[in-house]
Amino acid sequence: MTASAEPEQHAGHRPWRIVFRVAMLLLTAVSLYLLAPSLIDLFTSWPALKDLQPAWLALALLFEATSYLSLWEVQRIALRCPSWFTVGTAQLASGAAGSVIPGGAATAGAFGYRMLVRAGVRGGDVAAGLTATVMGTTTCVFALPVLALPAILGGVAAPRGLTQTAYIGAGAFVLAVGAGMAAFLWDRPLLLVGRGAAAVLRRLPGERDTEGLPQRLLVQRDRIRGAFGARWPLAVCGIVGKPGFDYLALVCCLAAVGARPDPSLVLLAYTAGALLALVPFTPGGLGFVEAGLTGMLTLAGASTHQAVVATLAYRLISFWLPLPAGGVAYLLYRHRYGSAGTSAATTSP
Repeated sequence: MTASAEPEQHAGHRPWRIVFRVAMLLLTAVSLYLLAPSLIDLFTSWPALKDLQPAWLALALLFEATSYLSLWEVQRIALRCPSWFTVGTAQLASGAAGSVIPGGAATAGAFGYRMLVRAGVRGGDVAAGLTATVMGTTTCVFALPVLALPAILGGVAAPRGLTQTAYIGAGAFVLAVGAGMAAFLWDRPLLLVGRGAAAVLRRLPGERDTEGLPQRLLVQRDRIRGAFGARWPLAVCGIVGKPGFDYLALVCCLAAVGARPDPSLVLLAYTAGALLALVPFTPGGLGFVEAGLTGMLTLAGASTHQAVVATLAYRLISFWLPLPAGGVAYLLYRHRYGSAGTSAATTSP
């Protein structure tokens, strides 16, 4: 493609990008408007945070920090980047961007990609590593309800809403594992998906490069498959540790308000909240997580007041505190990589 044709192609894409962004902003506004009553009820309970038991709250902070360290270790392995500084600052800054700007994971992924490439990590490793990390941690979230099923089948009385979460999560986990195995073990399923995606993209407005898309998917699959390499046992520990320690932080927040519901039911409530956080209509699932998690914790056995305060404390630790931390991380990143392209591959771990 010539240099003169490239601007024309971008100009053709621009109206649809504007339409998409406007549509996302409208969805965000409508979602926040509908969720405003539950958010107001939640945030008006903030004075109750002073009654939290400090020891449990400190333990929740420790578990949440360990959850982030687990994620960084997975990314260090998947990105083939030994630098804790590079991976940590990129993840915190991109995560904060995804929690502020509508688009969620897509926004965070694009922001993190640019930061990591600028820090010296190869673009191919970044794309494969971030994809492998997201696939691993998301599949692990789907797997969490499976851990609660033995308790439910063994006699733990679970309300209908939590039971449905368990079955839906278990089914999603089976489908995710099945689809992942098919894509990683055989070429044909991925080729069929690539051909179908190319056919759909050709029918959408605007110009898109669909030439060789199935083969490009195979190349990306091979990169993802090799992202963890021989260090996959440590990567698996990090993948499990990310939601595992985050769940323990929620348990500690419940303990801080004096609530002691069954851990298996709290696990189902946590899973529901984690899935709601993936909703792209509001930044970081704002509103959806608060409303859904409060209701689920009530079903799990906490009182309405305990569920509200525990949710507020948990979201303060897991959602609001990382926002200023992400801003600080971005400033530190810019101080090191803003003008020079010091290679992350050569930075000591």
